[in-house]
Amino acid sequence: MKKFLLLLLVFAAGTGVLQAQRYAVIDTKYILSKLPEYQKAQKTLDDFSALWQVEIDQKSTALDKLRSDYEAEQVMLSDDLKKKREDQIFNADKELRDLQRKRFGYEGDLFKKRQELIKPIQDKVYDAIQKMAVARLYDFILDKSEGITVIFADPKLDQSDEVLRRLGVKL
Repeated sequence: MKKFLLLLLVFAAGTGVLQAQRYAVIDTKYILSKLPEYQKAQKTLDDFSALWQVEIDQKSTALDKLRSDYEAEQVMLSDDLKKKREDQIFNADKELRDLQRKRFGYEGDLFKKRQELIKPIQDKVYDAIQKMAVARLYDFILDKSEGITVIFADPKLDQSDEVLRRLGVKL
């Protein structure tokens, strides 16, 4: 009986090896760096970013000047003028933070510009990767550029619905 179980175990392990999954590793940073349209889009994005940073730096310099002028003149100002200048500084500070958020914040101008310029190129690369994966019968494509990321996985290998069924979720 023990021999039969051992033989069965060896047979099961052997069939698992025969059905090994095929995978490939790519580097999307390397691929994108070799595409002229990506380099051009990245330069355009960098130019916009630099322009917006100059705008923010100018407002920041103006705010610093407002603060230093206020501190220098504070002792000579009446309470009404102090309050007025403090409000002016507060509003300038708020305006600066709002501009930073508008330009570089989540879903700000830089994010939107990146979506407009870079995303179509990335989509083109991902489509090429997916076509290669299907043509060469790869089950997984891993991206090594920023840690290991699964870019393509054969949908028939996805066991998410099975996990949900085991958790009692009806599909």
